[in-house]
Amino acid sequence: MQRFLSKAEVRDLVKLSYTEIARREARGDFPQRIPLGAHRTSRRVWLESEVLAWILAQVKRARPG
Repeated sequence: MQRFLSKAEVRDLVKLSYTEIARREARGDFPQRIPLGAHRTSRRVWLESEVLAWILAQVKRARPG
């Protein structure tokens, strides 16, 4: 089952500031958010599985082998 994460939940999980998360997302270095509605201003959330996979990739990059 997939779970949505809010901006605050992602910040607490990855220990990065909102600004740094936005920078990395814009560069393609962080999972992209998913809009929950059709409007441009609809709330956007992250999939927990994608954020957790990103965390694991950071660990593997920092500790190869």
